[in-house]
Amino acid sequence: MIIDKLIEKAKKNKKKIILVETDDIRTLKAAEEVINKDFANIVLIGKKENIEILCKENNINLNKAEIIDPNTSILTDKLINKYYELRKNKGVSLEEAKETIRNDYLYFGDMLVLMNYADGLVAGATHSSSDVLRAALRTIKTNPNAKIVSSFFLMELENKSLGENGIFIFSDCGLIQNPTSEDLVEIAHSSSETFINLVGGTPKIAFLSHSTDGSSSCDDVDRVRNATKIFKNKYPNIISDGEMQLDTAIIPEVQKKKFPNSQIKGDANILIFPSLDAGNIGYKLVERMANAKAYGPITQGMKMPVNDLSRGCTYKDIVGTIAITCNQAK
Repeated sequence: MIIDKLIEKAKKNKKKIILVETDDIRTLKAAEEVINKDFANIVLIGKKENIEILCKENNINLNKAEIIDPNTSILTDKLINKYYELRKNKGVSLEEAKETIRNDYLYFGDMLVLMNYADGLVAGATHSSSDVLRAALRTIKTNPNAKIVSSFFLMELENKSLGENGIFIFSDCGLIQNPTSEDLVEIAHSSSETFINLVGGTPKIAFLSHSTDGSSSCDDVDRVRNATKIFKNKYPNIISDGEMQLDTAIIPEVQKKKFPNSQIKGDANILIFPSLDAGNIGYKLVERMANAKAYGPITQGMKMPVNDLSRGCTYKDIVGTIAITCNQAK
């Protein structure tokens, strides 16, 4: 499984990962498994006595985890002052900075990452995606080499004949609602870098649409077609094609009939969806109806990794996301 491989890679260069939803049993069970597998150092944000009570009630051993309480930590004042400097031009007062850092674990954790106390953060089991991403963008911000922050799902299918031995990157399925042609180009390029980092092999990018190679024409199709042209001109060494329907992207026999000159040859391993609606529906169809593993939404384009979870996640999903985050960290 892809997550097992990422765990083994993470063991070779252990990172420090922050978990802030310490009132949720799934988070604590995930932390225990990560510690037992010894592939990351875990930092829990919260009141130590509360965490210890939950652990005792649920037979969870987190003796090797670090626990930081924003209300008692010697780091808190430093984080407050740094956050104030970051946000004062946005109208945030020093008192508001104190209130945020002391009481919002997301902001406290993100500031620890920004200040290089940790390498990444995972949240979303109890927070909304908008809360997780808003806090990260206000603190850690975008990588200077990326124009936008987008997201992807790492998908693992039982059918190993598809994608990269059953592995796909689906993007963007969690963040950018109606991407422009330029947005799609940035999403595709970030996804290619993500693929190389996490999966290995050669990225093969399909820009998806309800149209294949000019079979239809409307604003939505033109937007995807234009993105494909821009991407090919900007990144000629990356295998890509579009616009195309899904079956053309992943089934060689269909590709030969519908798009015989396609570079991808029906062997795409990165699927770029034309909208958030399409991406979200697409990954959930594959997850639920094809019994695929879906890890994400994972962010790409951040200075340092902060990753979101589905609020319906299992503790195993959290473990997987922590493994991905470790491999994203510089």
